[in-house]
Amino acid sequence: MTSSATLTAVPPWGAGRLAPYPTTIPRPHVSVSIDPETQLGTFLDRAGRVVEMGKHGTSSGTETSTSTSSDGQAGNDQGSDQDSNQD
Repeated sequence: MTSSATLTAVPPWGAGRLAPYPTTIPRPHVSVSIDPETQLGTFLDRAGRVVEMGKHGTSSGTETSTSTSSDGQAGNDQGSDQDSNQD
């Protein structure tokens, strides 16, 4: 049996959420290297002077999950715990 169907082009579901990139700001640094003592990035300008790039925080987190049953196998009683730190 033959059928003739017309396919309609449909844009990807996320295409309606696209927006232009925000305006970019040129940064004053020319190169970045890692300081071997502190393991932090050092930003240098064209004259070799250190450029301050602003402060940023760090974060860390842990997650644990538990599962219990009377026979030691994975059962239906499950739980989880999460925490995070940010400075």
